[in-house]
Amino acid sequence: MPKSPFKTCKVCNRHWESRDSFIAAEDIRLIGYQVNLLALEKGLFLFNHSCGDTLSVLAQEFTDLYNGPIYVESKHGSGECPGYCLHLNDLRPCPARCNCAYIREILNILEHKTRLTSCTS
Repeated sequence: MPKSPFKTCKVCNRHWESRDSFIAAEDIRLIGYQVNLLALEKGLFLFNHSCGDTLSVLAQEFTDLYNGPIYVESKHGSGECPGYCLHLNDLRPCPARCNCAYIREILNILEHKTRLTSCTS
């Protein structure tokens, strides 16, 4: 049975066979994270494709890119929370020791990889 591609653009039908080829693609740009506060791994990382489509990928597809601490407690709604997760296009790392902070770190890893690729093309 043939393996399915990692992602397919619904507008132009371009395929990326692996996560690495998707991240490294010159025509892909990270735009944000749509949070799921109840299950952070089920939140969506959103990417723009050069054809005009926006592609979504479950956060759980990228969790292995991060190898730092993962905090158990949510700081959402507290004075420690800057609220970055509530703003789709805000890619800044979170300074709080919050369970969502590792997702913010993954965003930065992905942003660096997609920006680096688009800057070198």
